[in-house]
Amino acid sequence: MSTGAELRRKFLNYFALRDHLILPSASLVPKDDPSLLLTVAGMVPFKPYFQGKVTPPHPRLATAQKCLRTQDLEEVGKTARHNTFFEMLGNFSIGDYFKKETIGWSWEFLTKELGLPPEDLWITVYRDDQEAAEIWHDLMGVPRERIIPLGDDTNFWEAGPVGPCGPCSEILFDLGPAYSCGSPDCGVECECGRYLEVWNLVFTEFNREEDGKLSKLPRRNIDTGMGLERIASVLQGVPNNFETDLIFPLIEEAAIASGISYGADDKSDVALKVIADHARAVSFLIADGVHPSNEGRGYVLRRILRRAVRYGRLLGIRDPFLKRLTDKTIALYQDPYRELKERSGHIQRIVSLEEERFSETLEQGLQILQEQLEKVEVSGEKNLPGGVAFRLYDTFGFPLELTQEILAERGMNVDLDGFRVSMEKQRERARAARVETVPSDSFKVCTAYSGDKTKFTGYGNLSARSQITAIIADGKRKSESDPGGAGTGYIGPDTFLL
Repeated sequence: MSTGAELRRKFLNYFALRDHLILPSASLVPKDDPSLLLTVAGMVPFKPYFQGKVTPPHPRLATAQKCLRTQDLEEVGKTARHNTFFEMLGNFSIGDYFKKETIGWSWEFLTKELGLPPEDLWITVYRDDQEAAEIWHDLMGVPRERIIPLGDDTNFWEAGPVGPCGPCSEILFDLGPAYSCGSPDCGVECECGRYLEVWNLVFTEFNREEDGKLSKLPRRNIDTGMGLERIASVLQGVPNNFETDLIFPLIEEAAIASGISYGADDKSDVALKVIADHARAVSFLIADGVHPSNEGRGYVLRRILRRAVRYGRLLGIRDPFLKRLTDKTIALYQDPYRELKERSGHIQRIVSLEEERFSETLEQGLQILQEQLEKVEVSGEKNLPGGVAFRLYDTFGFPLELTQEILAERGMNVDLDGFRVSMEKQRERARAARVETVPSDSFKVCTAYSGDKTKFTGYGNLSARSQITAIIADGKRKSESDPGGAGTGYIGPDTFLL
């Protein structure tokens, strides 16, 4: 049995021997790419190379890339393969080799290096890509009946709404009849899970423009991606990603924290998987500089973290527990990802602070939600009023999606229009309050007397010492201020403390 660490190392060594430059993983925060919130695939850091905007350090590259996706967040823990954070093993050609070489190397790596039986591997190709189909059959010896042509939905790959893209060829492993749905039509397109996609070979020839049209890239490229957790599950003979050595130690840690054994109950198993998955994602996001907030990447982090806390409550955990999961993540991954160890104290502080803040209001918010749900159910309605959902969001820190998920468990929905109306009213109140409480000349005076910009330390500290640099009262600078006098206590956007 190969460990996850051994598989990662074996993959990179294989391509290093074939003249690939091995690069470290890029950040989960894409660099200079406004089209993506997070790094969702191994090729994301190389988009400028594919587009011909930047010259790569070498025409052949290989990485084990940190990735994070949340489009199927509600499926995490319920299916065998859905994860938020995962590692993508990939080899890349920037205008160098193309289909023949990458198909040959992928087949050799899987069948010779990893020892997978060739008869258990199936291939999909893009419906118009006869060239790839012939390479698989003529050069690799794959029977034609195991080479399946498919359409745009599955075999034309794009990393985002714009950017490099192209037809692809997937390699799937047949897990056997025990994983089949039993339908006579069960095949590689079936969603039952018998046929597991382990590697996707993308022949990146095109660029998707802002208007949706395809244009030819300056040169043909190769972008491949093999999920480390997926191939580990095959080699380790476990039924899902969560039971690989890449994640299962985190499940065991969550089980200790909850006092509930993994395998005892389907519902508790889902909760343990969610907590393990989310703790891993949270650790890597914070290590890459993401902080909890109510927008953008920070909102993704906050939503994942608070979702983990809520699942901890479902298991009966009342005391803070996420820190022990992030500590375990750091211990598991600090060798290939040194940033975890280097920023361990920062990760622990943010996780502890965010969990503490949410825990203070979680029980009260859940109680209010339960009371409102009972009222809605008595009335025979299926929608929770949007104002209630907004109150949970605004007062108790419940991400809207968390409320929706709790409701979905009971077959109910949120009145989204009502939520949006409440949100807009709150914004209007906030705008009015700013106009009423802060005279326009205060901003001018504050800015005029400011030195450096305020440095916010609240993510890592509950308290801090500061120096008073100026006092502004009635729009003027003063050497002292009367207690409770006008203007005292105002902290401007470009000042320290006034």
